[in-house]
Amino acid sequence: MAKKSTDIGVYRVTEIIGTSKTSWEDAAKSAVEAASKSLRDLRIAEVTKLDMKLDDDGKVVAYRARVSLSFKYAP
Repeated sequence: MAKKSTDIGVYRVTEIIGTSKTSWEDAAKSAVEAASKSLRDLRIAEVTKLDMKLDDDGKVVAYRARVSLSFKYAP
């Protein structure tokens, strides 16, 4: 007997950037947590780019994570 798929539908992908003073992991996590407050049915989060913000002396002041988020589209 075939299983009924629950993942059938239309999905949208959007890109967001999270920041943290401590790590890339915290930056990615903060991006997803912030997005989850306004987006419903988040499905996949993919870190697509990592970078750092530097001060004038070349010291790291923030970690940044660019995250692509997939969520179910409901017009």
